[in-house]
Amino acid sequence: MPKDNGEEIKKEIVNLLSKHSQGLTLEDLSQLIHVHRQTVTKYVLELKGAKIIYRRWVGSASLHYLTKFSRKFEKSDGIRSLRRT
Repeated sequence: MPKDNGEEIKKEIVNLLSKHSQGLTLEDLSQLIHVHRQTVTKYVLELKGAKIIYRRWVGSASLHYLTKFSRKFEKSDGIRSLRRT
């Protein structure tokens, strides 16, 4: 199912990472959200820049996780509350 906008995709990424504490690759996220890997990459980089997620290299794979900061806000009003001005 295609997503309507970037905010929806970012929320879905955060939601999936909150359910997968072992981390997810870009390919995993792409398959679970049903969007192109390049689209996932774009929003993962935005979330990484906002310190909501972080990346860890394991061999040749990069796994993505939620930061401790973002876990406090998982049940808040979403990504907009995490933006820094």
